Amino acid sequence: MECERMLLVLEYLTRCTDDTRGITLRQICAYLDNNYQLQHVSPLTVQRDLDRLGNAGYEITMETGAHNTHYYRLRNRGFTLNEIRFLVDSVSMNHFLTPEQKQHLIRKFEQLCSEKEVRQLMNRIQIAGMVPPDLDLLRNLEQIYAIMAEKRKIHFSYGKMNPHKQVEYVSKDRNMIPCQVLYFQERFYLKCRNGTDGTIRTYRVDRMQDIRGGASFRRCEPIPKPDGAVVDIFEPEQVDTVVLRVRRYLLDDLLKRFGSYASAVPDPEKPDFVQLRVRMCISKGFPRWALRYGADLEVLKPEVLRRQVQEKVQAMAALYSPE
Repeated sequence: MECERMLLVLEYLTRCTDDTRGITLRQICAYLDNNYQLQHVSPLTVQRDLDRLGNAGYEITMETGAHNTHYYRLRNRGFTLNEIRFLVDSVSMNHFLTPEQKQHLIRKFEQLCSEKEVRQLMNRIQIAGMVPPDLDLLRNLEQIYAIMAEKRKIHFSYGKMNPHKQVEYVSKDRNMIPCQVLYFQERFYLKCRNGTDGTIRTYRVDRMQDIRGGASFRRCEPIPKPDGAVVDIFEPEQVDTVVLRVRRYLLDDLLKRFGSYASAVPDPEKPDFVQLRVRMCISKGFPRWALRYGADLEVLKPEVLRRQVQEKVQAMAALYSPE
């Protein structure tokens, strides 16, 4: 019973004290009496519980107020209010969690705050957006991590959207060794090695269903880290230095994206543009990435990459040319 009472005292300190508010021994006794029918807990017993919590590592301070009244408060809870707010906002902005899942996680964070801090926290929360009701990203990730920890191959159904806005799933046994989970451009992906030929395959975690483990494997050949800037989730076909002519307003965004792989110089021909030299991981999706910037980005080198983008532009122009 003593351990249970100490946990109740700790809970009350967590919920009702902060940097500006403390509670007395008699308030703790009244809390235990009114909420848990512990009628015979004395202030001396509560004082002993506070001492034991302090010896266990909790920082409980005491200040003397008016009429020589002692006020106790819990300090250094592990997270500051701003840190908890950041975590709560991250959960609120997540595109893959349902409102019910968000509320469940947020309530857990609230347990780390005082009542006053919870009110401040709720003033910052805006929960919006919806995901398909059959999607449980947290469960998918839990199953994937469990299978990876057990060093087993993975099988699952994989879905693609049809014209009726419905995801159609194809179920089959897949000889895939799960290697790593990546978060890229607001989506979770699972990278696997094909157990037959060793090629790397990439799957969206939110399009996976009926995930189950398969045969055990001894070792997964690690997926090499990219040696260049990455613009899509798929494995690069080559790594090369790419020269881009970009309008100046894009410079901040692209330098942030490419990091240490990029350098910039003024463009000698067009004063409103700069030239970027970037060491890039180039995959089939590169022309599509380049074309998203329209006439504000031009691929200068290498020539083979420039021709690929030109072919895409010509194909697009043909779609809109008068018949």
